[in-house]
Amino acid sequence: MPRRTMIEAIRDAMDVSMGRDERVIVYGEDVGFFGGVFRATQGLQAKYGKSRCFDAPISESGIVGSAIGMAAYGLRPCVEVQFADYVYPAYDQIVSEAARLRYRSNGDFTCPIVVRMPTGGGIFGGQTHSQSPEALFTHVSGLKVIVPSNPHDAKGLLIAAIEDPDPVIFLEPKRLYNGPFDGHHDKPVTPWSKHELGEVPDGHYTIPLGKAAIRRQGSAVTVLAYGTMVYVAQAAAEETGIDAEVIDLRTLLPLDLDTIVASVKKTGRCVVVHEATLTSGFGAELVSLVQENCFYHLEAPVARVAGWDTPYPHAQEWDYFPGPARVGRALVETLEA
Repeated sequence: MPRRTMIEAIRDAMDVSMGRDERVIVYGEDVGFFGGVFRATQGLQAKYGKSRCFDAPISESGIVGSAIGMAAYGLRPCVEVQFADYVYPAYDQIVSEAARLRYRSNGDFTCPIVVRMPTGGGIFGGQTHSQSPEALFTHVSGLKVIVPSNPHDAKGLLIAAIEDPDPVIFLEPKRLYNGPFDGHHDKPVTPWSKHELGEVPDGHYTIPLGKAAIRRQGSAVTVLAYGTMVYVAQAAAEETGIDAEVIDLRTLLPLDLDTIVASVKKTGRCVVVHEATLTSGFGAELVSLVQENCFYHLEAPVARVAGWDTPYPHAQEWDYFPGPARVGRALVETLEA
């Protein structure tokens, strides 16, 4: 089976989708001739022409707004916002138009758009290139929110998102584009180097939206994570020797609550890990759901490990990230509670 990086898998997903369905179009800032700032769309314009893969003006509101109109007309736009930090001008279009179109039209119109955007830190991009805004979208009814953690899932989830009849926010952790990193350096290292490339089948396949994956079986504590933090959680479990069960959520909305509840009821303990700011982060929703559904099975309070409650610290980027040491301490404290 071919082995690809996540960026190659994402490109392949768009290529497969465009080849299968002429309604699929790809556009955004610099995604045409240039192939995108991370080269996610490289070669698509040459293969499919300028009418199906093209550059857009520097207007995120215009990019998403036009995609909504195209979707109502019958197309399936897959648009790129160059960095998740740039999505705020388009937020009104996403929330007020895309998420509500099916409902406000009583089903006469749907909005099959995908908004792709690189998320999180890892490139020393500072406050305007490193944010993790997933909680802003999981609060919005009518959206689906995806955060893949590996190349295989990235391709299958993106194809499923493009084929979905409703709007999907597809957040791509850029630290995983060309291989995951540890919490202290900017290159793959043991034990994560084995995840640098993933087995990605050729051709068409999908992964169901709303289904989590258990990446590491365990019985002592459940760790809920997504994106880059899946590898952080695995490393923390390995370094501490704790028998942790690591669940990769993959889709934040809809959420696979059944897998979460079954795991926490088995282990009796839970630690939630995400890169975004702690306060009002998606982890708060996870803690609430675990408490509501697993209260009588819990042996300790549910713990959270997340980014600092500060504007994104450029110079202290690698301290800001939850790393194996911070997650490991949370695992130990949860077991000792």
